[in-house]
Amino acid sequence: MEPITHKIAVFENIFVQITLAVVTLLVAKIIHWMYYVPSNWVKEINTVGYDLPSSNSNNYSATYKKDYINRMRRFRKIGASDLPPPFPNGWYCILESSALGPGEVQSVSCLGEQFVVYRTKSHEVYVLDAYCPHMGVNMGIGGRVVGDNIECPFHQWSFRGSDGKCVNIPYSSCVPDNSRVRKWMTKEVNDNIFIWYHSEEHNIPWELPVVEEIENKELVFLGRNEFYVNCHIQEIPENGADMAHFAAIHNVNFLAGGINANKSNFAKTGTHHWKATWTSSKSTAKHIALISLTHSLELIPKVHIFEMDVIGHQIGPSYVQLHLKSKTFGNIEILQTVTPIEPLVQKVVHRFYARRKIAPIMKLFVCAESIMFERDMVMWNHKIFRNKPHLVKEDSSIKAFRNWYSQFYSENSKTFIDVRNNLGW
Repeated sequence: MEPITHKIAVFENIFVQITLAVVTLLVAKIIHWMYYVPSNWVKEINTVGYDLPSSNSNNYSATYKKDYINRMRRFRKIGASDLPPPFPNGWYCILESSALGPGEVQSVSCLGEQFVVYRTKSHEVYVLDAYCPHMGVNMGIGGRVVGDNIECPFHQWSFRGSDGKCVNIPYSSCVPDNSRVRKWMTKEVNDNIFIWYHSEEHNIPWELPVVEEIENKELVFLGRNEFYVNCHIQEIPENGADMAHFAAIHNVNFLAGGINANKSNFAKTGTHHWKATWTSSKSTAKHIALISLTHSLELIPKVHIFEMDVIGHQIGPSYVQLHLKSKTFGNIEILQTVTPIEPLVQKVVHRFYARRKIAPIMKLFVCAESIMFERDMVMWNHKIFRNKPHLVKEDSSIKAFRNWYSQFYSENSKTFIDVRNNLGW
């Protein structure tokens, strides 16, 4: 019997060791996920704020939902003559830096344009018009990076990134002097790739401020979200100047969700408190506006958590830097970019940065901010733009915002009707 007992003991020891190894590996993976895997919350335009009509049929496929939403968008009163130009003048993020590695090429469609974006082996980023002047091929689809140039995949014509000029045609000894594509002014800052878009020929771009804590890696990237919103671009930053909407849709605990929050069982489990002000810049940087915000979450009467002060810089029509300060969590940076994919479809991305030690808390933070943003999306996806809204005196910051934002439209800005007629939206 002793040999059998010994074998059982050996098997038990092996089983314990394997169990410990599995548990250790599982714990290590959980810790790695919590601290080193950034959150990524992505919602397409058809996933927030569009409830399908009740039906007993089996028509709830993705295609059916897409068709339903397109019908809703067509039936919604657009008021095209009241809409401001869909593409204001300013810097726009067209790609996150992490989406473009050395030697890689991307095709990007936004602002009524088609771009080819590429990064050289020396990490320089260039943005050119995508369509080759030879036969009209989109060089962002299958194009190849050769030195500082982009090579068209169809006939291998090569265009220089610094000025868009054609510099090589492999089967010809003659390169036409006028053969070139438009080169767009580009800046890569704070992990985003921006281009300068302006309707007037002679204009001077403002500087994009660098967040030093991001550039020097004191704060690390801990997550992002990405949304597609059915509205005019101006309506998204205008939210920051709409003080009354905070209490109306953002007071309910984020655990109640983004849609029909007041009907959730979690609606009364805590209350968010907000105090906000919006002002245009008092400095010579007229393209910057400021929002000051204090926030806390009241779990039970007089017990507040997540207390923080927020200073937001609206930099031009499409870019916001949010600087959050908390006694508990330290400094947090949120970068918001808004890019018109179509005249009335906006791609909105928030990128979150903080110290690595609070990474697990930041996963909850990304979730909470995303849910709050979805509550706004439900409004934007169904509203129309009021050129002359009926405002009361407490809405004075909305009027001030619109006066400030109007500087980003100019004499030659394309109207919504121009863009719709030219591009067939």
